Amino acid sequence: MNIIITISITAFIVLYSGLFKANKALLPLTVVGLLTALGFTIAAWNGNAVDFGMMQTDNFALAFSALCIVGTLMIFLLTQNYFHTKSENVAEYFTLILFSLAGMIMMVSYTNMAMLFVGLEVMSVSLYILAGIRKRNFASNEASLKYFLMGAFSTGFLLFGITLIYGATGSFDLLTIKEYLVKDYKSISPIFYPGVILMMVGMCFKVGAAPFHFWVPDVYEGSPSLITAFMSTIVKTAGFAAFLRLFAGTFAPIHDFWVIPLMVIICLTLFIGNVTALFQKNFVRLLAYSSISHAGYMLFSLVVLSKSSDNSVLVYATAYTFATLIAFAVLILVKQRTGNVNIESFNGLGKRNPLVATALTIAMLSLAGIPLTAGFIGKYLMFLNVMGDYQILLVGFAVLNALVGFYYYFKVIVATWFKDGSDLELSTPFQYKLVLLICVTITVVLGVYPTIILNLI
Repeated sequence: MNIIITISITAFIVLYSGLFKANKALLPLTVVGLLTALGFTIAAWNGNAVDFGMMQTDNFALAFSALCIVGTLMIFLLTQNYFHTKSENVAEYFTLILFSLAGMIMMVSYTNMAMLFVGLEVMSVSLYILAGIRKRNFASNEASLKYFLMGAFSTGFLLFGITLIYGATGSFDLLTIKEYLVKDYKSISPIFYPGVILMMVGMCFKVGAAPFHFWVPDVYEGSPSLITAFMSTIVKTAGFAAFLRLFAGTFAPIHDFWVIPLMVIICLTLFIGNVTALFQKNFVRLLAYSSISHAGYMLFSLVVLSKSSDNSVLVYATAYTFATLIAFAVLILVKQRTGNVNIESFNGLGKRNPLVATALTIAMLSLAGIPLTAGFIGKYLMFLNVMGDYQILLVGFAVLNALVGFYYYFKVIVATWFKDGSDLELSTPFQYKLVLLICVTITVVLGVYPTIILNLI
């Protein structure tokens, strides 16, 4: 609870600082607030899980909360030179991102489906505004509208599912629902099963899994690059943590029922994400379809439920988050210099700025799942988890899709190092260097020593 209170208070302080035109104080205040929240997270680690009625601070919640806070801190560090000197929306940007983060902490900590809905809506409403915060930009307005419409649609599925489950069990509490499934396994109400499917559909919308991914490419492309980076990393991580807590925990007794539609969703997600990414020339859309494909890999953790499922998702989410943050940091630098987001804009980057090019290369290698990077460990753990139940065909299909992914990730690497481009110099602000250094270090160290976080939960 201290984590949410700290983040919320920081959001209000930042908002009021903006009202008094103290724009230079916004980033320091935000960083102090996030570090304080991270301190509370670390202090609560391995302590007794505190139950706040509808939320619980167990190690699962704390691990994903820490990942979300650190990722958000990286996003804020990328704001250096991002906003126009006369921009009037900086405080609003900061405040909405912080409120969205508070919603995510609720999502990873909930023990009651009502709190899941509250956290999801706090996060989503902030993101609807952030996607369209550039009021005079048509693409931003379009992204906001599409995100709002599809978000409202998915919320309808989720609420209907929650309603049916409440009708069957008489409770929103996850523990009560699980006890109902265990005690009355043979006499489960017929309305419970469609409730589970509707909740699966609603959660798949939120994490961008196919065939509920329609909003992802257009929203990612139209939103400000900084917000796209936030949505594709931290928001997706929180969504998967909520997904995992619900299905791997509460709905585990009827795993045989919902695993079949889940496997269909996984296959569609991998195929659509990877194959469509092959034809993208726009780097943002490439990362959008890459995000869809990675959603498929992360869903592997639910195919076979084991003690390692939580840790596997944490490792994969960490690997994906920091590699994608590198990619977006480099994209923002290149876009500011060239005004272009096509893959061609990275041509010759290796000659213009070897440091940035090296970081981008490591990020692409990690996303592709090349050994000695965190991305490889993440994919390996997911495949190993599924092989525990001898799902050979599913693993084989996933490996083929991973090979397809090699092509479009290496296309970026080839453009960076082996193609001639503009001679324009690409300067790197200090905060960007810091973000790239931290993210590259985590990506490499986690790829070599995954045990650092492998058994945290």
